[in-house]
Amino acid sequence: MSSEDAADAGGSAGQVGTDTDHENALQDVIAVDPEDAERGTVNRLDAHTGDGIRHRAFTCLVYDTDGRILLAQRAPTKRLWDGHWDGTVASHPVEGQSQEDATEQRLEEELGISPDQYGDLRVTDKFEYKRYYPNEGVEWEVCSVLKVTLDDTSLDPDEEEIGGMLWADYEHLHENPALYRQLRLCPWFEIAMRRDFA
Repeated sequence: MSSEDAADAGGSAGQVGTDTDHENALQDVIAVDPEDAERGTVNRLDAHTGDGIRHRAFTCLVYDTDGRILLAQRAPTKRLWDGHWDGTVASHPVEGQSQEDATEQRLEEELGISPDQYGDLRVTDKFEYKRYYPNEGVEWEVCSVLKVTLDDTSLDPDEEEIGGMLWADYEHLHENPALYRQLRLCPWFEIAMRRDFA
């Protein structure tokens, strides 16, 4: 869903093996069936090239106490969905790691958000999706959605991961997605947001 986030991995479709020096070629993700049951590990670059391999991922939506969501722009160096806006971090757990532990790790690595800034990290949804990024790769994930509300909104973003940040009224964003099209939202975040409030 991107080290990482739920969707930064990938190579050129049809060119598996040409990017073996990319950092993602040194990492594994957890292959899963449609019910999110584990089917072993696969190379992360392989999972995001050609037609892809279904794997486990997560996206975490970060809020403040006023009901705003923190949108984070993916750095321009990302292989997939570079420059798109995510809500807020996305990645892949490694073998033996829970979604909560993986999310806690990425919040700290990408945004400098430590566990003492929140107390309500929880999984709220899960869905499968598959999306191609033209000429670059594919995301085929069973994606868990986690939410967290920050009591302390202090941030220290990693510029290699985060291109920009924006606090937005979540209810307004959810009810008026057309008004935010210029932001180019990541597909997994759009799906998570459409499914919310159901």
